[in-house]
Amino acid sequence: MPKFAANLSFLFADRPFPERFAHAAAWGFAGVEYLFPYDWPAHQIAACLQAAGVEQVLFNLPPGNWAAGDRGLACLPGRRGEFIEGVEQAMDYAVQLDCPRVHCMAGLRPAGVAETELAATYIANVQFAADRFAEIGATVMLEPINSRIDMPGYWLDDVEKAFCLLAAVDRSNVKLQLDLYHAQIIQGDLARTLEANIDRIGHIQIADNPGRHEPGTGEIHYPFLFSLLDRLGYAGWVGCEYKPLTTTESGLDWLPR
Repeated sequence: MPKFAANLSFLFADRPFPERFAHAAAWGFAGVEYLFPYDWPAHQIAACLQAAGVEQVLFNLPPGNWAAGDRGLACLPGRRGEFIEGVEQAMDYAVQLDCPRVHCMAGLRPAGVAETELAATYIANVQFAADRFAEIGATVMLEPINSRIDMPGYWLDDVEKAFCLLAAVDRSNVKLQLDLYHAQIIQGDLARTLEANIDRIGHIQIADNPGRHEPGTGEIHYPFLFSLLDRLGYAGWVGCEYKPLTTTESGLDWLPR
């Protein structure tokens, strides 16, 4: 059975953020992830991790101004300096939290910019991030996110496009982050995607569809996919990035213990 990490931006969200680590551990999670750590001092989060006895699995690079609508910077020409500052900030957190992987959000497609320029900007930025994070032994993750429901206008909204970009970046410490919820909306065919690309996938996330709720509430047959990951020898984490249908605790019957 895969290793499951609680996404603390989604799970146990009725509690203050520092308390969620211990609750995740109490419910059987050995690792945690979340969108962004930057609203809390790294040493405070490190103390929460240590007290709960859980691993920091993943977090995102700074996305720009999230409140103003930014959803990442990597594909955006003209914001290279801000992207580099974000890489340095994320590296500092990754070192203090002993986090081995970070997700680099692509950003929303800006009007009037050619696809070739967006792709070139993205590739150059990811290469920069990969080279910096290689210095601390960390991996940079690329994630296709559906633009039809959850993130309209997101530039990296296709699984095959993500694999092409992965090849173009050409760094050994860059992997695909495959959120099976997003992949189901984008193209489906989840089992074959996993089978054909498992060596290029460095992190997996889950939610059911429709609704982005816990496994067992929708159309995705997660028991089959978990068994498939075992057969494929996937040794990475599976991040639980879903919106509980009611409360986190009442929706954890699916979690193997």
